[in-house]
Amino acid sequence: MSEVMAKGKAAKAASYELIGATTVKKNEALEKIAEQLVSDKEALITENQKDLEEGRKKGLSESILDRIMLNDARIDDMAAAIKLLMDLKDPIGETLETIEKENGLLIKKLRVPIGVIGMIYEARPNVTIDAATLALKTGNAVLLRGSSSARHSNMALVSSIHKALAKTDIPVEAVQLIEDTSRETAKELFHLNEYLDVLIPRGGKNLIETVIKESTVPVLETGAGNCHIFIDETAEIAMVERVVLNGKTQRPSVCNAIESLLIHENWFKGNGRRLLTLLDEAGIEIVGDDEVCLAFPKAKAATEEDWSNEYLALKISVKNVKDVTEAIDHINRYGTKHSEAILTKEEQNAAIFLNKVDAAAVYHNASTRFTDGFEFGYGAEIGISTQKLHARGPMGLPAMTSSKYFIHGQGQIRE
Repeated sequence: MSEVMAKGKAAKAASYELIGATTVKKNEALEKIAEQLVSDKEALITENQKDLEEGRKKGLSESILDRIMLNDARIDDMAAAIKLLMDLKDPIGETLETIEKENGLLIKKLRVPIGVIGMIYEARPNVTIDAATLALKTGNAVLLRGSSSARHSNMALVSSIHKALAKTDIPVEAVQLIEDTSRETAKELFHLNEYLDVLIPRGGKNLIETVIKESTVPVLETGAGNCHIFIDETAEIAMVERVVLNGKTQRPSVCNAIESLLIHENWFKGNGRRLLTLLDEAGIEIVGDDEVCLAFPKAKAATEEDWSNEYLALKISVKNVKDVTEAIDHINRYGTKHSEAILTKEEQNAAIFLNKVDAAAVYHNASTRFTDGFEFGYGAEIGISTQKLHARGPMGLPAMTSSKYFIHGQGQIRE
């Protein structure tokens, strides 16, 4: 039996053991994991250094290395996030609907665990902790498959999780990591319908598209983030500068950072060169349309690929548009349905934008960087869903549940 099959089978068995686990027991397990991470900090950082060294030899970009990196502060943040997760309401067992029939049947719709959640993800070892702890809080088992770039880190983190779970009533097998990061194991995971209830990809556009195309397991899509800000004609320049710089530079390597600027042509005539100079001074590479390149000679001409690219770096595409309708059309063509923003004083234009842009999160006069489970008050998140079925936007605890009907009777039959 292959590693994928064996660990999938073990996760499925553990998912049945998790049914009925109390909130107290689940929180005890989370607390032990948080404590173990802090206790194992030195070993975790040592293993993480192996990934960073291998990554540098392979020529990985600084933004990717930043996503892989673990240090004292990040491990402390992981432990703190788990403590916050413990305080969040356990959704399992929540009554969603109650129906009392005339014949005396009592029908209740309750939240229940999904079962076994498969996670395939790139670079970030923090996803290992987020996925495992969110799954455990909601009574799910999880089968993890990280990328080769964070293999040592992920193995070390799951080892810490297993040591913690061994001290609790929660089965150790509830958290499984596929250590073989070859393409063959990924393909096997795509077809593990016997043991997986859902598969969640978290990473770049290529990974997500591959999973969607090849998986026979139901996929909960977390999309790439080609996020836009549209600067309308009436936008205040001080707000524009503050929001655009935050959206691009606060953390360029994350999916809710902006990658594209759309600027109303009249606003650009009066303020465009000043904004582009500000971006350039912040170390941002600019590619743009003809108007942008003419107004700012340091900018390079944008290609068709640039309009749809998720750079995850200090690079941005800039385009002039004539009105909010053209901005919406551009976003709906090139965007990834993640997070989009409009900066404007015109309430009508804001309403049109918010309603017609096809994205999980839409903003009026605010940075896209807020699309995050913590910022939305959900605690940790499993990812940002860009699809419309089951869940959309930041996915916290409720998104990791399904529902089930419980029907109580006294011998009723259907006539």
